[in-house]
Amino acid sequence: MDAVQDQILLELQRIEEDAMHSAANQFALGQQYRAVELLAGIPASVLAAVAGVAALASTTGRVAAGVIALVAAGLGALVTFLGAAERSSRATAAGNEYLAVQKEARRTRLIDAHLLDAASLREQLRELTDRAHAQNLAAQPPNLLARTRGKRSVKRGDRAYAADVSGHDDATNR
Repeated sequence: MDAVQDQILLELQRIEEDAMHSAANQFALGQQYRAVELLAGIPASVLAAVAGVAALASTTGRVAAGVIALVAAGLGALVTFLGAAERSSRATAAGNEYLAVQKEARRTRLIDAHLLDAASLREQLRELTDRAHAQNLAAQPPNLLARTRGKRSVKRGDRAYAADVSGHDDATNR
C-alpha cells in the first residue's frame, strides 16, 4: 500500500467510527421517543377509561371524571404533539442507515482495500462520504441525553462484534 491508500484507509476508519457513534445516538433517541409514547400514552388510555367509568357511575363523580379526562387528554396531546411514534421510527431507521454505512466502510477498509487500486478505493471513499453526509442531513439531531446514552453504549461495547473482540481465529479455524 502506498501513502495515499494509507490515508484513504484512515478516512474510512473515521467514517466507520463516526457512523457507529451516530447509529448509537439515533438508537438512543428512538428509545427515548418510545419511552415518551409509552409513559404518556398508556396512562392517557387508562385515565380516559377511568374518566368514562366515573362519569357514567354517578352524577357526583362528574368533576373528578372531568379532571381525569383533562389529564388523559393532556397526555394524549403530548404524545401527538411530539409525534413520538413517528420520531422513534425515523430515529431507528436513521440508526440502521448509519449501521449500513459503518459496515460498508469496514468491509471496504478491511477487504476491498487490498483488491482495489488507489483511484477505485478513493471512489469508494467518496461514495461512503456522500452517504454519510446525506444521512447526517436527514437524521434528527440527537439531544444531550441521547448523545450521552449513545456514547455510553459504544463505550460499553454494545456496538462491538465478538469477531473483532476475540480476533478472527475462531472463524478461520473452522
